[in-house]
Amino acid sequence: MDLPFVVATLTRRGLLTPGRPIRVASQLGALRKWGWSLTGELRQAAARDPDRTAVIDDTGAELTYQQLLDRAERLARAMRAALGVQAGDRVGLLCRNHHGLIEAIVATTVLGADAVLVNTGLSAAQLATVAEEQQLRVLVHDDEFAERVVGLPAEVQRVDERAHEDLVAGALPGDLQPPERDGRTIVLTSGTTGTPKGARRPTPNGFGPLVSIIDRIPLHARDTVLIAAPIFHTWGYAALQVCFALRATIVLHRRFDPAATRDALVTHQCQALFAVPVMVQRMLDVPPPDPRPPLKVVAVSGSALPGGLAPRFMDVYGDVIYNLYGSTEVSWASIATPADLREAPTTAGRPPHGTRLAILDDDGRPVPDGRVGRIFVGNEMLFEGYTSGARRETRDGLLDTGDLGRINSDGLLFVDGRADDMIVSGGENVFPSEVEDLLARLPQVREAAVIGVEDPQYGQRLAAFLGLHPGETLDPEAVREYVRHYLARFSVPRDVIFVKYLPRNATGKVLTRELRRYYG
Repeated sequence: MDLPFVVATLTRRGLLTPGRPIRVASQLGALRKWGWSLTGELRQAAARDPDRTAVIDDTGAELTYQQLLDRAERLARAMRAALGVQAGDRVGLLCRNHHGLIEAIVATTVLGADAVLVNTGLSAAQLATVAEEQQLRVLVHDDEFAERVVGLPAEVQRVDERAHEDLVAGALPGDLQPPERDGRTIVLTSGTTGTPKGARRPTPNGFGPLVSIIDRIPLHARDTVLIAAPIFHTWGYAALQVCFALRATIVLHRRFDPAATRDALVTHQCQALFAVPVMVQRMLDVPPPDPRPPLKVVAVSGSALPGGLAPRFMDVYGDVIYNLYGSTEVSWASIATPADLREAPTTAGRPPHGTRLAILDDDGRPVPDGRVGRIFVGNEMLFEGYTSGARRETRDGLLDTGDLGRINSDGLLFVDGRADDMIVSGGENVFPSEVEDLLARLPQVREAAVIGVEDPQYGQRLAAFLGLHPGETLDPEAVREYVRHYLARFSVPRDVIFVKYLPRNATGKVLTRELRRYYG
């Protein structure tokens, strides 16, 4: 990435403002010694702004950057001495959003061990499979998951919240040096259709990844940011990385509640919120804050943004929605600004600076604008492969996202859905997301999901699952007639099923395997 662009962006976002020379020197020294990992970012923040509040959570904790670093280092020394954790080991982290999770991630990676971020929605059986496949040496977990970890192999040492505090309190003094190997963060894929896979996240090698994001999303140094997205998810973890780089104050809640989130935005005067789309959707179900918080950014990612949601939210909270399209494997591909979303509410936006994006056919050839093809992405933060050794297809340095999409004549990207979600009904290709977006515009509909199910006559047919607003009703035939009016006949769902809520995982993605259970 070109130096003038980096300098200009960092200046715009307040990261090159003058500071006390000794602190600036210490900040740069921390990055030189520890690199651009989460550990290095925390150390540079503590060096530059040691007394600034780093994290506020709903356990009542309020820690400065220096206090957060001290606790993480104490935990690291205790994990090495008491648990025998060393470089190359893997430590599982089954925690909701609170300061203890951050301490555990930093403590693990500072020892050169790999931190495996475990989805809090996994069942006991899935957790056992993850522990075996990822070869966990230790599992750090919140107390609420005590019953879920009972069935893990005896050789997996368990650290609950009390043990976590005991390790921090009982740590012996000592010095920590950069490990021989960098500790990696392993993020599990969503697992909406099966067992999640471990994806190794790369360590940034400079300002490039940060600059790519904050050039398009106007986050500034020392902002106050509420991270509602789960930190075990790629998007929540990315938010944590960005916040450390910006020396931001981070507000965390263990569980998402729309009213509590609304109130926290006001109480802490947050300038930014990181969330997944279903959280933004649920915030519209509660009365808006009065007075309005000083929000300038609501950054969403992790699943498709339903049609009409962005304009509705911005009508209440202002033009603040930034939609990042990406994945665990490619990090980011494109970002839609509020102006983009006003123009085209379902767009994924444009690739940020330093990112390449291509729409290719099955033979790897670029397709014309407006034509649907496979989405390939290239940037500085492509994943390093799955822990199983499996990899994704690449072409000319670009990684296959597994999604299908198209770029219009204005350069805006539209994602039509997963390649394996496309169904063929009566010989016609149908993208469920197109029907979902249309159904979501019905005023009675709170949320919608469309899947393909087997059909003896057409091969497959569409089934629509609709969650309605309280007190609303809809007739299935009226729903079909509505779709028939706007889309081709093969896009009309034969089955219309009303549900109280769509089944979702902890990151808000719809669990299609649960919907298929309606069909046995």
